[in-house]
Amino acid sequence: MVTVLGGGVSGLAAAHYLLNRSLLPGEKISLIEATAHLGGWMKSTRRPNNVIYEQGPRTIRPKGVQGANTLKLVEELGLSNKVKPIPYGHPATMNRMIYVDKKLHKLPTSMFSLFQKKEPFDKPLVFAALKFLTSPKEICNDDTMYNFVARRFGKDIAEYAISPLICGICAGDAKEISVKFLMRKLFEAEQSQSPMLKEVILNLFAKTPMKDYESELLNKAKEEKWNVYSLEGGLELLPRTLEESLKERGVSIHLNAPCTSITFEGNGVKVKTGRSEHFSDHLISALPALKLAPLLHPQHPDLSEELYKIPFVTVGVVNLTFPKNVLREEAFGFLVPPSQKVPILGIVYDSCCFPSDCDQTVLTVMMGGRFMDDHFGGKLDDAVALQTAVKYSKEILKINDDPCDHKVSILRECIPQYVVGHDKRLQRIYKYIKDRKIPLTLVGCSYEGVGVNDAIFSSKRGIDNIKLKIV
Repeated sequence: MVTVLGGGVSGLAAAHYLLNRSLLPGEKISLIEATAHLGGWMKSTRRPNNVIYEQGPRTIRPKGVQGANTLKLVEELGLSNKVKPIPYGHPATMNRMIYVDKKLHKLPTSMFSLFQKKEPFDKPLVFAALKFLTSPKEICNDDTMYNFVARRFGKDIAEYAISPLICGICAGDAKEISVKFLMRKLFEAEQSQSPMLKEVILNLFAKTPMKDYESELLNKAKEEKWNVYSLEGGLELLPRTLEESLKERGVSIHLNAPCTSITFEGNGVKVKTGRSEHFSDHLISALPALKLAPLLHPQHPDLSEELYKIPFVTVGVVNLTFPKNVLREEAFGFLVPPSQKVPILGIVYDSCCFPSDCDQTVLTVMMGGRFMDDHFGGKLDDAVALQTAVKYSKEILKINDDPCDHKVSILRECIPQYVVGHDKRLQRIYKYIKDRKIPLTLVGCSYEGVGVNDAIFSSKRGIDNIKLKIV
């Protein structure tokens, strides 16, 4: 028996991979979810005129092992014909902007543009590459994204490229997030005793084995040069289809069943909810670290403390529809560097990415995150979020009309922050579990990646590492 705790996409994927490995029949897998909703933060809402609002993730990248793994899952679930790709060359891939000094600036997208000086950068970006190869090393175990980029590429790159990027990916502060979050290989190249250029070249051209992740959908993505993709009706189709598949294969799914305690007894584990007890040989936790921590504290306070130290942030997401095309330029959208002191993280131009049948403009405005206290005193409600979204959408994009439809979502403690020291913390967490032979596997976005691909891949890898007697 195996208990999967948490019904987000990582928990659903974990149950799927258990079945695929034929470790257990579906009848011996229980999936427990505290709420009435499966899929975690993946929520898609259909509005008037078939407009889709995404309250969480909206696109998935097909790149790398993680991207290939998700494409294979999509194919296994029979969703290949539901994929909506955006290829390279589309305005949403070519036009990505930042908002600096009350103006929108396009980020460089071509080799030629690297040799041109473009505001708000101090000099052509080609000089940043030269600085990277010639700057002296600073030996350390870890560093912030901001410090590393400022040191190796220049302060303006850290300020106007990396800082807004971190806001867009994890709603975080580049001055706190570990360099290993996005630039592990470059950081390791800096720390290496080998010549910098040699290490960079070796890292860039090192090939990761992809044999286990090949699929027809992956080949199609390569041939058609997909940049990102979504699914018809929204990304929530993925967890909904996983749910249907698991039920058909006999997995027992328990909704509205918040876990009240976890007790490891002998070689097994007992999970209590408000209404029932579940005994199993192994527990797969897809809960966020801050939700798992108090459940482990009675038996394993040291492990609980490590989990508690992974911080999370709250993000406000406001979907807006304007009654006509109000955008002056097609683009993916824009991000706002924290130095601009603007109370939004950025705006995504949804109707440019995936046009609807009607001549409307659909935007998603994001706010809060690590900067919630700075702009909202730590408190953000629906009314303030909507007011902020409308004000800055109209002001920055020079829109005269008012929105004709909206949806506000306050996603409480939704994104973990991989601050400096996160890597070492993970090592201590995994070592603690291994040394004490606790029948526990951790999956989900709290540990080794915050994106959809990362969450699903963590489940694949976690299940691959479980040693269970095949029944």
